[in-house]
Amino acid sequence: MTLPRHRSTHAPASPPRRQWLAATLPLLGAGLAVALLPGESRAANSTPTPLEVWKDPNCGCCQDWVDHMQANGFAVKVHATGNNAVRARLGLPQKLGSCHTALVGGYLVEGHVPASDVRKLLQQKPKALGLAVPGMPVGSPGMDGAVYGDRRDPYDVLLVAHDGNTRVFNSYNKKAST
Repeated sequence: MTLPRHRSTHAPASPPRRQWLAATLPLLGAGLAVALLPGESRAANSTPTPLEVWKDPNCGCCQDWVDHMQANGFAVKVHATGNNAVRARLGLPQKLGSCHTALVGGYLVEGHVPASDVRKLLQQKPKALGLAVPGMPVGSPGMDGAVYGDRRDPYDVLLVAHDGNTRVFNSYNKKAST
């Protein structure tokens, strides 16, 4: 005697293996690609780099720079006490000053230095006091965006030697020569 066949009303417990592989392999490949990218691209996935900053408690552009650094993988501790005393203690010449001073990896970072330059400094490990963007150039991190009419003035990031001498570490927004 043969029993009649019944149609199952249940969905299969799992998709067929071929469908599962087709859906999963691209995700695994994307994960591998991210793992093999240079460090800066992985910054969001790695342990944040500690950074300590001294700024005026009422300075909006300083907070915008702090936000920029946090968005780029830095764990920022803020001292809202001003930065003149710490800048002097660290030996940065007054002419290189800006509105906030930071310490990261044994280096001083003065002013609106882009996070990418701080990362480059930490990778290269030059014998230096640190980096500085003197003044407050419009278009630098924290001094950018719609509030400034999206204006971008040229500026240099300076590598500051222990004796106070400087050289250009990176230049931004230079006009092309004709």
